[in-house]
Amino acid sequence: MKIKHLILHTNRLSEQKHFYQNVLGFVIDEESENAFSVQVGWTTIEFRASAEAHLYHYCFLIPSNKLEEALEWMEAKVDIIDTGGNEKITFFETWNAHSFYFYDGAGNIAECIVRHDLDNTSTSPFRLSDLLCVNEIGMPTDDIIFSVKELQNTCGIPLWRGDMERFGASGSEEGLFLLPNYRKKDIWFPTDINIQRAPFSIVFENKGSEYSFDYIDGQIVELKTIKL
Repeated sequence: MKIKHLILHTNRLSEQKHFYQNVLGFVIDEESENAFSVQVGWTTIEFRASAEAHLYHYCFLIPSNKLEEALEWMEAKVDIIDTGGNEKITFFETWNAHSFYFYDGAGNIAECIVRHDLDNTSTSPFRLSDLLCVNEIGMPTDDIIFSVKELQNTCGIPLWRGDMERFGASGSEEGLFLLPNYRKKDIWFPTDINIQRAPFSIVFENKGSEYSFDYIDGQIVELKTIKL
């Protein structure tokens, strides 16, 4: 699965634009009074103005041999979140992945992850273009079983890791929907931020087909097949 276009909402649009343009160094791809977008590898990430505050967790994929370089590069720009014991890097054994976390300009929990089972090493020094895509988006639910079945039955997206009770992840190593049950897992690791449903819109590719849907009030709505 690949996330091709992700739309998130924020009541801090100017701060978010400053973060992406001036802190990370992205060129603004498209812009209006109420929205802007940047291209992150194969993903267009778009932020739209909202009267309400919404907090998300999302993740950037980076080359599997660039963890330390990416951390050094990012640490020069933002504060890295302590994951406990003054550690900045976390190893997820069952995912065979390392990652680190930081806050974006709107206070969302962003992450950079290396997935050691992907063949995407780089021989060049780490740079902005090594943010390869948006790799994960949090999709909080109070019914993981229903969400997993809906993604499987409509888009062919399987449960990849996790369980049906507390936390699941559907998709593939190239793109994942994170499915925490916010009634049982109420905090986003490694922060004290409560997991809450937040609206987003997405276009993604899976097995040669493209799909889109809106996620509103914990429900997938307007699911469409764009092309087969």
